[in-house]
Amino acid sequence: MKTKKLALFTGVAAVVLVAGATTLAIQADESAEPSSAVASTAETGTAITIYKSPNCSCCQSWAEHLAANGFETDIVETDNLNQIKQTHGVPREMASCHTALIGDLVIEGHVPADDIVAYLENPQFNTLGLSVPGMVQGSPGMETGRKEDYQVIAFSANGQQRVFREYKDY
Repeated sequence: MKTKKLALFTGVAAVVLVAGATTLAIQADESAEPSSAVASTAETGTAITIYKSPNCSCCQSWAEHLAANGFETDIVETDNLNQIKQTHGVPREMASCHTALIGDLVIEGHVPADDIVAYLENPQFNTLGLSVPGMVQGSPGMETGRKEDYQVIAFSANGQQRVFREYKDY
């Protein structure tokens, strides 16, 4: 009888150990997914459509920054940027010199590619997108040798805003 109980306990212990090891392996694999998501974004080339004025060179430089960071860019030149901004719900205080779209996500202004990738990996509830309002010296596409502090703002259709990232002394 003792031999049967010992065999039963040994069998149960083996099952518990295998289940625990399998669970740890699955968790380790899941924790590796965010970094592979970044790689897949860069490798597959997330498509982004950029609406810009035909005369704006900083918008072109920002598009080149995105392409260099793995995005598949489609540039649409237009003289009616305000209509694009209004159609996609960009609040006036979030406006910049160009508007870009990744599906329904709005990217306004000189938002760094890394911030777009981070947002795509972890979208913020009830937001339309990201913005770097104005034309900040030192932001991607605005590299003039001078660097101003700036914030990347997540914004919503109802006007709510929150700081997504902040750049100081970069």
